[in-house]
Order: sequence, then structure tokens, then C-alpha cells
Amino acid sequence: MQNRKLGRTADHRKALLRNMATEVILRGKIETTEMKAKELRSVVDGLVTIAKKGDLAARRQAAAYLRNVKNEAGKTAVQVLFDDVAPKYADRKGGYTRVTKTAIRRGDNAPMATIELV
Repeated sequence: MQNRKLGRTADHRKALLRNMATEVILRGKIETTEMKAKELRSVVDGLVTIAKKGDLAARRQAAAYLRNVKNEAGKTAVQVLFDDVAPKYADRKGGYTRVTKTAIRRGDNAPMATIELV
């Protein structure tokens, strides 16, 4: 499967997906355009799969991808991923995220969607 370019250069696209994946893990749900949400789904699912291993190497892999941002409770995205998200999906084999179409954005008529952890 070929990745969507999203009208950005490779480094800009990677930074966009890193930021959005961090926010999905910290907040549990974000709203974005439909194409970005569909592309982000595979990134977040991959991070949850890595986190389910639970070892130090997996933690370092996730830390290399996610931003070092803290939520309201003072936990970083990696801590939330390994302490809260991964144990919730321990018995699930995949499909950790849900993309739901919401509305059309007023300014440019772009289809919007929410992506959330199931």
C-alpha cells in the first residue's frame, strides 16, 4: 500500500503524523481531515502494537517516534501509551482506532473526520 502524500514534503508529512499521533495518544480523540485521519490510523495502530510488547526496546522505539509532550496529569505520551493504552488492548489483535466522518469544513469544503482510540 502506498502512503498518501497529503500535499506535503516527506519531512513535513512525517512531522505532521508524529504530532497527530502524539495528540491521539494523549487526548484519545482528535478531529482532522478525513485523509489525514485515514493515514494516521496505521501509525497509531503500529504504535499500540509496539507498546503491547512492553519491553525496553519497544519503549525506546515509541519514544523515538512520539513527541516528548505531557498531558494534564504530567505524564508523557510514551508513559500514557505504555501504562494506560497498551494494557487496555492486551487481548485485542488489531483495529485500535476508529475513524468517523463528521462534517464538511466551512472554509475549504474539506471532509472532516474524528480519529479515536476504540
